[in-house]
Amino acid sequence: MKTTLAGIAASGLIGYMAVAADPSATPKGPRFVPLTYEQLNVYQKPLGEQIMKVSSVGLGGPYNPLLRSPVLGQRMFDLLYYLRWNSSLPLRLNEMAILITGRLWRSQVEWYAHAPLAIKAGLSPEIVADLKARKRPANMKEDEAAVYDFVTELAAKHLVSDETFARAKQVLGEQQVVDLTAVSGTYVTVAMLLAMAEEGVPPGKELPFKPGDP
Repeated sequence: MKTTLAGIAASGLIGYMAVAADPSATPKGPRFVPLTYEQLNVYQKPLGEQIMKVSSVGLGGPYNPLLRSPVLGQRMFDLLYYLRWNSSLPLRLNEMAILITGRLWRSQVEWYAHAPLAIKAGLSPEIVADLKARKRPANMKEDEAAVYDFVTELAAKHLVSDETFARAKQVLGEQQVVDLTAVSGTYVTVAMLLAMAEEGVPPGKELPFKPGDP
């Protein structure tokens, strides 16, 4: 039986995570005061310069807390840079994996940032809508189905069956399977950072997930 986003939610495995990752659960602003580049200290500025060159949210999002630990922040930046720009996975599949992870965590910021990027990369709006509704998307391409089954099964069961692994390996190849696992796990870390720091979407922007959404 295929694992679905709705099934994971129903199982209760991510019930706590869904609440914790939802900035709409609190009216407060971010727990870390947002920094401008001019406010960065000598240890933070080299990282800040790199972030400003590639980040759609400037020094916000996960980078706001990561700047408080600049050595860790640099390591995370390098990993995220690889996973976003140098991964062996096609960008369409990479963004799909990020959306699956963001939806499982109900991460407002991850979804807000990456849903448009996924569509721009070639993932159909219908698939994005189904992922948002926690449905197994219909009419997926072979590689998209392999990604969906692999990521949702790994998240739900904390393992991947021989059947699911063999299909992913056949469709994607060994390097892409490893990169797929890494991007999914890394964006769990990103979702945790966003939840811990209570980072939200930009002021005036609509929250992707409303109270009462599954």
